[in-house]
Amino acid sequence: MAIVKPFKGLRPPKEISKDLACLPYDVMNSEEAAEMAKGKECSLLHITKAEIDCPKGTDVHSETVYNKAVENFNKFQKNGWLVEDKEAKFYIYAQTMNGRTQYGIVGAAACEDYNKGIIKKHELTRPDKEEDRMILTRYTKANIEPVFFSYRAVPEIDAIVGNIVKNQKADYDFVAEDGFGHHFWPVNDAQTNKKLEELFATKVPYTYVADGHHRTAAAARIGLERKSQNPKHTGGEEYNYFMAVHFPDNQLNIIDYNRTVKDLNGLSEEQLIEKLKVSFDVTVIGTEIYKPSKLHEFSMYLGGKWYKLNAKPGTYNDNDPIGVLDVTVLSNLILDKVLDIKDLRTSTRIDFVGGIRGLGELKKRVDSGNMKAAFALYPVSMQQLINIADSGNIMPPKTTWFEPKLRSGLVIHKLD
Repeated sequence: MAIVKPFKGLRPPKEISKDLACLPYDVMNSEEAAEMAKGKECSLLHITKAEIDCPKGTDVHSETVYNKAVENFNKFQKNGWLVEDKEAKFYIYAQTMNGRTQYGIVGAAACEDYNKGIIKKHELTRPDKEEDRMILTRYTKANIEPVFFSYRAVPEIDAIVGNIVKNQKADYDFVAEDGFGHHFWPVNDAQTNKKLEELFATKVPYTYVADGHHRTAAAARIGLERKSQNPKHTGGEEYNYFMAVHFPDNQLNIIDYNRTVKDLNGLSEEQLIEKLKVSFDVTVIGTEIYKPSKLHEFSMYLGGKWYKLNAKPGTYNDNDPIGVLDVTVLSNLILDKVLDIKDLRTSTRIDFVGGIRGLGELKKRVDSGNMKAAFALYPVSMQQLINIADSGNIMPPKTTWFEPKLRSGLVIHKLD
């Protein structure tokens, strides 16, 4: 069963919460971060992307940047921009997008659960990205940003969350510049905190990394590292835990993650379509954008036209948790078989476009001449993600896109 416990959060005063909160470090480059933090002295980007306060051209992985992050972190606490709660508690973090709200519980997940496979993953991680987050955590002695977890919904937990949201005013309640709403409640009652901890320990056998695989892996490694450095280790130290927002699976939607290709592998547009007809029923839609409406249906933008592609029965395996995925069908039947794109992680002939940008972005990239064709996919479901994680499989690259992204800075977990 999952260990999730309350902790003493380090949080901003209400009046600066909107300016301090920011998008995760990995959805922007340094220039974009600098622009986002402009005029916001208290933006958490001064910690998570501290290179924006270093001389131009400074290596983002240099000691200079990590030292600046620590300096800014200390400054935020000294200035009262981040203040630690006096009691350990859970927090409720809700996000609103397009009129729909999802409610997560912020708690401290156990590093040991990750090592034992109770926290399940569905993606591979890159050592260099893990190392970067490890170093920042090592320097700041804190989980500055949360990771995004899910779990199979538990009615008793839903009832507690619903009661707090209904009867308690949110500490933070704002709409960010991207139009998404963010709402945040501390769980102040000691008995309620105890009950939530017990419910996770008795009703939640596994939790699932939805977004933040590198931060999760880095946090678990930091826990092992600090354990090895402490001859008086007991297992109860705060470094044995890391901060995660846990959302029930039935409240989450995964957005499509689409593909564009730079060339047609020497084929003309007509030849490509003929080859696709071997594995797909191909329908010309025209100039109107077409979005796939079901599993194993794709849309393709090519030569100024949209096409509907329906994979023929027998070309996919619905009994295989990986084979059923449309990213697998597309990779096997089009990218590999027709376009000779073998490795999505290394090929320079393919690019990936999150569905939050809309299918108009696919059209734009092809019409510009930078890309030759685009393929839109029906999104992966939470059930498919859980099935893959439960079976110990790994999803193909760039399969899931979660939106809204968690805002960093609403609460921080210190390791000491």
